[in-house]
Amino acid sequence: MQTLQKIEPKLQELKTRLIEIKDIESAAAVLYWDQATYMPPGGAAARGRQIATLRQIAHEKFTDPAIGELLENLRPYEESLSYNSDEASLIRVTRRLYDRALQVPAQFMAKFSLHRAQSYGAWAKARPENNFAAVQPYLEKTLELSQEYANFFPGYEHIADPLIDGVDYGMKAAGLRSLFAQLRQELVPIVETITSQTPADDSCLQQHFPEAEQIAFSLKVIEKIGYDLHRGRQDKTLHPFMTSFSIGDVRITTRVYENHLGQALFSAIHETGHAMYEQGINSEFEGTPLADGTSSGVHESQSRLWENLVGRSRGFWQYFYPQLQEFFPNQLGNVSLERFYRAINKVERSLIRTDSDEVTYNLHVMIRFDLELAMLEGKLAVKDLPEAWNDRYKSDLGIVPPNNSQGVMQDVHWYTGRIGGMFQCYTLGNIMSSQFFAAALKAHPEISTQIQQGNFSTLLNWLQKNIYDHGSKYTTAELIQRVTGSSLSIEPFISYIRNKYGEIYNL
Repeated sequence: MQTLQKIEPKLQELKTRLIEIKDIESAAAVLYWDQATYMPPGGAAARGRQIATLRQIAHEKFTDPAIGELLENLRPYEESLSYNSDEASLIRVTRRLYDRALQVPAQFMAKFSLHRAQSYGAWAKARPENNFAAVQPYLEKTLELSQEYANFFPGYEHIADPLIDGVDYGMKAAGLRSLFAQLRQELVPIVETITSQTPADDSCLQQHFPEAEQIAFSLKVIEKIGYDLHRGRQDKTLHPFMTSFSIGDVRITTRVYENHLGQALFSAIHETGHAMYEQGINSEFEGTPLADGTSSGVHESQSRLWENLVGRSRGFWQYFYPQLQEFFPNQLGNVSLERFYRAINKVERSLIRTDSDEVTYNLHVMIRFDLELAMLEGKLAVKDLPEAWNDRYKSDLGIVPPNNSQGVMQDVHWYTGRIGGMFQCYTLGNIMSSQFFAAALKAHPEISTQIQQGNFSTLLNWLQKNIYDHGSKYTTAELIQRVTGSSLSIEPFISYIRNKYGEIYNL
């Protein structure tokens, strides 16, 4: 057994190298944030090159044999520690990421990064023009590169598995297909029952709400629930996202529709859920792989928890609605809380995933997940994607997009990322959000009453202690077991949907 005196310099060297790599990755993230917010369109070509260069450098530094040697030298030390210790977790998580990174050449990462930046620029221009033909060749290249990426990990059961595993470690296509099939079986009858009724009146949301007032109110809300604006900020973009440059600089973006109140408000709460997770990570993890969320699914569980289980609850608006009416007296002064509550929880067969309600949302995700798998398997060509998309929307939701901008081009994911592993996290997040929230209520039944009073500290502190603080120390399966005492289950989510919407729609 090596002495601690010999171990400490090696552990420190590992941390120093990891922090340098994280700094480079953060610089690339700043460039992407700028591209998605303030950068003039003319900078797109150079920006793609700049981001690709930084990501290639970061990848090369991370796959340096010196890091592999340090990890191997630290193995006995890791094995001497408790599994839960920060040091053992850092070595374990870094080794897993290192072994995975070794599979992918740095040149490929740079090529893919450059393509992603170019593809995003093409999508940002083509979407408002409803011009799928302009992005089709980019999407075909994305599919080709995604398949190439998967093949760096031979031995997979399904070609999507390496792509899924990279963001939701431990998950596989087969398991997700089974889980989603169970969920769909439960949700479809609920959707059919609700949508057979007279639709809820949401006209109160579809008035003129000036942008400045919307942004001011959303900032008031997200600061109240716990977003630290000293370590964050909110800006506008085409497709809302959260990005973290450090635990002290976690930013969110939103988009505002002046003819609809819900878009900016709920996207702000959603992205704040992501941001509070990142702001709540143990500061000792700064600059290391532990300073990240457990997985895409767990990350999404936090945004969906705050957006839906809290932000669309009656108790939340018992506190905030009088304040909202003060911001928009002409639009909402004569609208009752109950009418507003039913409006923000309207269930309908709709086209846009990000605008969809809690009951139908996962059907949107499953469509995308299935189409991803079909493309990766070679069963669906990109040129046929718009037709396949429309067919699935007709069969699953009984509605057909009038154009590709509201159909296959609505989400940015395939145009700035990979095909495969991009959408399952949203449904996983919905499932986990209910499971985590049920555990929080079991530990602190007073949370519901506190929310009505505008007090979110107990819930936030519980999430901080049980989820945020750990960063990526634990796998998704380990975290769910630690927090809830059971494995992943759809039951809390289905119970939540039945109880909430059963009351609203008299089911």
